[in-house]
Amino acid sequence: MVSCATERPAVAAPVGSYVPATRLGDTVQTSGQIPFTPDGLVTGIVGAGTDAAAAQAAARVAALNALAAAAEVAGGVDALRGIARVTVFVASAPGFTEQAAVANGASDVLAEIFGADGRHIRSAVGVAVLPKNASVEVELVARV
Repeated sequence: MVSCATERPAVAAPVGSYVPATRLGDTVQTSGQIPFTPDGLVTGIVGAGTDAAAAQAAARVAALNALAAAAEVAGGVDALRGIARVTVFVASAPGFTEQAAVANGASDVLAEIFGADGRHIRSAVGVAVLPKNASVEVELVARV
């Protein structure tokens, strides 16, 4: 059911006292994952130096990082049956109101990977600042 069209990154090491993901019954829930790339962390406040398109791309990366964490706990990406819930936090400048458009970066990549099973409920939340000055943070609940 999973399309391997997108390569899954390595699981990022936690930057605090937590685990990246945990299995609870027939779900895997992740901690918030930020957009670490091979070039470093995508940072900035959206609407004040970081545009929505760049943040949408960062949300895609953060979702892939969350998927990697979920897959590691589930026993591989093929053990994941789909995505139930996604929460996207967007470091937002005052007056920035396009959090849902930024969150589409995460939702779209999960739909690319899982097809109809990637459709999920979602919250897109604007916040003042995120850990390490990340532009976005994504957490998800996957079905196993």
